[in-house]
Amino acid sequence: MPKATNSVAAKARRKKVLKAAKGYFGRRKNVHTVAKNAVERGMQFAYIGRKQKKRNFRSLWIQRINAGVREYGMSYSEFMGKIAKNNIELNRKALADLAMNSPEAFKAIVEKVK
Repeated sequence: MPKATNSVAAKARRKKVLKAAKGYFGRRKNVHTVAKNAVERGMQFAYIGRKQKKRNFRSLWIQRINAGVREYGMSYSEFMGKIAKNNIELNRKALADLAMNSPEAFKAIVEKVK
């Protein structure tokens, strides 16, 4: 008896890959074997990008805090050390937001730490 292939599932799989490749250029959007490689590669970049996004935001917050603290004659590392010593439990995201959007509140924190 000949082997029966599940063509319904195979077509669904190919359709899923081609749907994910929508908007790609050239054969990447309509040839399954080429699209599969492009989609897999894109998924890898997406996975890596989700990790990089966290790094990039943390470095942005650090730059903003550093810029805000420099106005009061202190360095970033000095400031973060004193924040930890004074048991002020504000994370970098919150501190960067204060430094950007409400400088008077940020100044109060810096004065308390000094």
